[in-house]
Amino acid sequence: MRHSVKGTKFGREKGDRRQFVKSLMTSLILEGAIQTTPARAKEIRPRVEKMVTLAKKQDLASLKLLISRLPEKPAFKLYHEIAPKYMDRKGGYLRILKTGKVRMRDGVEMVKIEFV
Repeated sequence: MRHSVKGTKFGREKGDRRQFVKSLMTSLILEGAIQTTPARAKEIRPRVEKMVTLAKKQDLASLKLLISRLPEKPAFKLYHEIAPKYMDRKGGYLRILKTGKVRMRDGVEMVKIEFV
C-alpha cells in the first residue's frame, strides 16, 4: 500500500530527482510554458503554485525563501514579474493542456504546462 506517499520517482534517486524537478520548475518560470509529459507536469504544478503564492506576499522573507529554493534568476523573475500579475487571484496559476502529440522514441503523450 502507498499510504501517505507523495510524488513520482521518475526512475531516479533522491538527489537526481530533486535536481530534475528543480530544473523543470526553473524552465517553466523562465520560459512561461514548457512541453512535457503529464506525470512531470502534475509533479511540478503544485510546487510552482505554492512558490507563486509565497512570492505574492512581496516581503523580504519570501524573496529569501524563493532564492533558497530556486536559482537566483528565476526567483527574481517570479518575485518581480510573475507574482504581481496574480495579486487578485486566489489560486490556479497554472494550466495543463493536452497537445495531442506523442514523443517519437517511446510514444508518451505530451502536454503543455503554462501560466494562466
